[in-house]
Amino acid sequence: MFKKLINKKNNIKIQDDNLDLANIPEHIAIIMDGNGRWAKNRKMPRIKGHYQGMQTVKKITRKASDIGVKYLTLYAFSTENWSRPENEVNYIMNLPVDFLKTFLPELIEKNVKVETIGFTDKLPKKTLEAINNAQEKTANNTGLKLIFAINYGGRAEIVHSIKNMFEEMQQQGLNSDIIDEAYINNHLMTKDYPDPELLIRTSGEQRISNFLIWQVSYSEFIFNQKLWPDFDEDELVECIKIYQSRQRRFGGLNEE
Repeated sequence: MFKKLINKKNNIKIQDDNLDLANIPEHIAIIMDGNGRWAKNRKMPRIKGHYQGMQTVKKITRKASDIGVKYLTLYAFSTENWSRPENEVNYIMNLPVDFLKTFLPELIEKNVKVETIGFTDKLPKKTLEAINNAQEKTANNTGLKLIFAINYGGRAEIVHSIKNMFEEMQQQGLNSDIIDEAYINNHLMTKDYPDPELLIRTSGEQRISNFLIWQVSYSEFIFNQKLWPDFDEDELVECIKIYQSRQRRFGGLNEE
């Protein structure tokens, strides 16, 4: 397949002749599902699947940056995942430490900015320190925003935002007339990001699992059959091609 390199603002963009670079989703969100099954299929401990899944994160981050995606939100750990076995949770909490230690220099070089959504104050100290360090070191980067949803849940986010809105309305003497979609958006954890145009879930499961339940109202959904550790750059490109083949009408009609 013919590919052309484009040098733009010191970043290398990879042009795939079957990918419309003028119609790349600005924001892609991914539910990274299938790590445990990938390991089980190979008769390995589940933690091996999580390790391999982090290698996939590196590949997909590189590719998303190269083709001009501006926001990549990855569902890393949900508010419900604390109910998993303790050894698995402990391993997952160590992953950001190891991942960012090895990958941070490349993220800095590629102008990627690390950000998070979720209740990060509840994370173990070493996990939070690694995340804070990565955010500090990449704070001035202007390329892809790599957003980890960690200790995140869509319902918990909405409850949290409602409490904040209620307190604000009380303090400022506001009534319910102030509440509209924009007001709610401005109190969500994602207030600084556009809604995802494309939501991908790997492993073939077809549900959103409490992920960005407000924000994906008009996202295009693609349920990819690959387990997350097997998901690669070519699969991401194929998902984007499917996205590009669809008509997004937002409840209206397209004139023929």
